[in-house]
Amino acid sequence: MTDRAVEDLLRALAPQVLGVLVRRHGQFYACEDAVQEALLAAATQWPAQGVPDHPRSWLVTVATRRLTDEWRSERARRDREVAVAVREPAYAAVAPPADEEPPSGDDTLKLLFLCCHPALTVSAQVALTLRAVGGLSTAEIARAYLVPEATMSQRIRRAKQRIEAAGARFAMPSPADRDARLRAVLHVLYLVFNEGYTASSGAELHRAELTGEAIRLARELRRLLPDDGEVAGLLALMLLTDAHRAARTGPGGELVPLAEQDRTRWDRVEIAEGVALVTEALTWSAPGPYQVQAAIAAVHAEAPTAADTDWPQIVALYRVLARLAPNPMVTLNQAAAVAMVDGPRAGLALLAPLDVDERTANHHRLAAVRAHLLELAGDRDDARAAYLAAARATTSLPERHYLEVRAARLATDR
Repeated sequence: MTDRAVEDLLRALAPQVLGVLVRRHGQFYACEDAVQEALLAAATQWPAQGVPDHPRSWLVTVATRRLTDEWRSERARRDREVAVAVREPAYAAVAPPADEEPPSGDDTLKLLFLCCHPALTVSAQVALTLRAVGGLSTAEIARAYLVPEATMSQRIRRAKQRIEAAGARFAMPSPADRDARLRAVLHVLYLVFNEGYTASSGAELHRAELTGEAIRLARELRRLLPDDGEVAGLLALMLLTDAHRAARTGPGGELVPLAEQDRTRWDRVEIAEGVALVTEALTWSAPGPYQVQAAIAAVHAEAPTAADTDWPQIVALYRVLARLAPNPMVTLNQAAAVAMVDGPRAGLALLAPLDVDERTANHHRLAAVRAHLLELAGDRDDARAAYLAAARATTSLPERHYLEVRAARLATDR
């Protein structure tokens, strides 16, 4: 197998192996470290020596040995050696015993729920999900979020400690807690995808390792929960959004807005899958925020040109979304859509309350949308000032360059 194929295999096996260890031994913190060591050993050995016949069992065995060694080294503090030896001998066979339960998707689902434990902050949930379920290394996660590896390592370590302190069990939450925890899982995957699709800072607009991982985990969640409309909606939203990726940047990496994109470069396979997913989900499931956002993305995706976009339908969908999940970012997007139907002044009127909302008052997207609507309204001076304000507020270099170019164009077109 190629190095890339080995890497893909390890990422798929990582949550399964971690699930086995946590189910057998508990102690998420220690098991996660042991699995990471086993993955590192495999990444080093398999490309040169070949993938073993039972790769999952190989990883389970190596991780268990690492865990056993760690417990043995703590003999003076805790007497775990005998219990571990009884439960999992260090010389366990590579092949799984006949009575071992097969790889279970439930383990991945339990890990997702565990990583999104309410005791954790959202940033900790994201980091731990990418590490434990996504199989990304600490260095990869740190690079994606543009923080030092030591900072990310500390964040992940604290997250594991909080899970231990909260007494979290490797089990599905109770029915009463499941819906709330599932919302957290979906939100984490949504955040991972968004950060990859439009990086909040740095020189790159897009980070493929994050969007790809978010889509992969959303597919896995869809496989495990096929009857959940919001899971289907989130996957559809990711696919319909990711379909634009090739057309979002120009030859020099500059941002290309939706209305100016070459739609022949959109990924029609992803669009077809996303449209089918959301269409099917809306026929049997009560609409939720992710399904409605996916429906909006589908309307954009099905328009052959920007001029053919069904803006009245999009405005109607945003009204539904504003009722289901009212938040300033929904209002921001709704204002842009309303401007296309009722004129830019109508859109600007919707933006006014966001100036006093602390979540958006200083956000670059508010200034950018206002600049666009002012430009449509013919107010060039105020539009230019708003573009420059947005450029100063963003930490994304491609976005800053795009906004500065828009401002400069208004100055030179006089």
